[in-house]
Amino acid sequence: MPVRTVERKLTAILAADVAGYSRLMGADEVVTLQRLTACRVIVDGLITAHRGRIFNTAGDSVVADFASAVDAVECAVAVQEALAGENVYQPAEKQMQFRIGVHIGDVIIQGDNLLGDGVNIAARLEALAEPGGICVSGAVHDQIGTKVPVSFVELADPQMKNIAQPVRTYRLERKAAVTDRATVAPPLVLPDKPSIAVLPFANMSGDPDQEYFADGMVEEIITALSRIRWLFVIARNSSFTYKGQHVDVKQVGRELGVRYVLEGSVRKAGNRVRITVQLVEAESGVNLWAERFDGSLEDVFDFQDQVAINIAGVIEPTLQAAEVQRASRRSATDLTAYDLHLRAYAVVFGSPRQVRQALALLDAAISRDPNYGAALGFAAFCCMRVCNDGSSEDMEADRRKGIDYARRASEAARDDPSALANSAATLAYFGENIGAMLAVADRALSLNPSYARGWCTKGFLSLLAGDLTVAIKHAEAAARLSPRARIGSVFQIIGAAHLAAGHFEEAASTLALAVQDQPEYPHVMRLLASCYAHMGRVDDAKEIIKRLRAITPLVVEDFSFFRKPEHRELLLSGLRLAIGEET
Repeated sequence: MPVRTVERKLTAILAADVAGYSRLMGADEVVTLQRLTACRVIVDGLITAHRGRIFNTAGDSVVADFASAVDAVECAVAVQEALAGENVYQPAEKQMQFRIGVHIGDVIIQGDNLLGDGVNIAARLEALAEPGGICVSGAVHDQIGTKVPVSFVELADPQMKNIAQPVRTYRLERKAAVTDRATVAPPLVLPDKPSIAVLPFANMSGDPDQEYFADGMVEEIITALSRIRWLFVIARNSSFTYKGQHVDVKQVGRELGVRYVLEGSVRKAGNRVRITVQLVEAESGVNLWAERFDGSLEDVFDFQDQVAINIAGVIEPTLQAAEVQRASRRSATDLTAYDLHLRAYAVVFGSPRQVRQALALLDAAISRDPNYGAALGFAAFCCMRVCNDGSSEDMEADRRKGIDYARRASEAARDDPSALANSAATLAYFGENIGAMLAVADRALSLNPSYARGWCTKGFLSLLAGDLTVAIKHAEAAARLSPRARIGSVFQIIGAAHLAAGHFEEAASTLALAVQDQPEYPHVMRLLASCYAHMGRVDDAKEIIKRLRAITPLVVEDFSFFRKPEHRELLLSGLRLAIGEET
């Protein structure tokens, strides 16, 4: 009887699967399967491109063999880079990240399948890798040498289930690109205000002719960010020295002296284009924000303009929040006027108590720098808030103080959109001509068209004037520019405009969101209580009035919110109905 021999071969095995796949499936099976399919298209294509062969798949895993360790490792690196690009616009909890293990070993051939310790060790290496990472065996490490631009960190005492012999294990890391600088310059001192560099976007289209579009996109973003007066933006000529290089953002931060880096890529297919961007804190490498933009190249300049404005609109409040967090970590004995302003900004849209706290911080900032336009503008805004909240202990004194701060802000910072917008809102609230204040708001937006709070201010001024449709339009523009970060009273403006127009259903749903956003802001509660009363929702109106009285004793008062008598009376009559039902 003939002896049946076992067919073997020596090969490089790549094993990959999705980190946290069960959690993703538990959160949303349909979306997870759709994204897995999209990722597998990328992974499978790269395996084929690197001369690999997939011989096993199960659920979220894929196993392939390669004739060369170099091919296998280069494929693993390409896969992780491609998937990182796909994940950049996903929140951390929804990212689909693969772990990858690579090993060279003797395997048994069984038809199209491969079996044995060579495959098992690759799977164990994959399990040791971090999400988005790669682990390789000592055999692969020895084969690679300097053939692939990577570095290795050996893992101490790796534990591999059901593997009898110990296996040397290495974590793979990309090497930073070697620059052509003869010497390494010392890190630049960071400016005394937030600083950012916009790196050249990677052209992922494979078409050199598309470089012009990627470079033009970066120039438009630099121009848009340069309009943010409190932001130090590195010029194009400096940031473009990194074009075509694979650099680490920490290196960029040190060499250009910036705290933040914006990087991205452009991918074109036919007449469609996808732009992916991410904002990173250079020192820590933490990703602060990421997004993608899809559009058509039929009007390339209009598309570039819109993307640049949207990016600048989102980056401004994102950086503001990051700077607030940074200032909160500083010692109280080492606070500059800028730090005090940032600490105030963190609470300026909060409860009446927090607004008074913000005003005290801003007073301190102004005492240190009497011509600090941004601080003067927000101090004026706080004075308006305490009068509107009903929390002021001396309304007339706070009114005079708010007017003084607003006028000083507009004089001290004629090119600061923030100071101009806050001074316009405050002066209009306290009785200045609304047309003149709209001109001030227009001046703020001419300085920075992507300034979300400037559009919010225009909405507020239009609401005071009774131009309800325009008020909603401007508030919606503000919300579009800053969809994730609070920039003021967008919901309040839209809801109040609907209320004044007698559109109670629309007003109620929007004002409910405003109360949720600012649960201790009395005037939002007044608007919602009035709306509920006009709708006949007695119990809901009573509940809002109870919450309102826990914050302020002033429930019904002419707070000069509307200039048109019929709009003001609609608000006040609804409040009187709500109180009558409550009592």
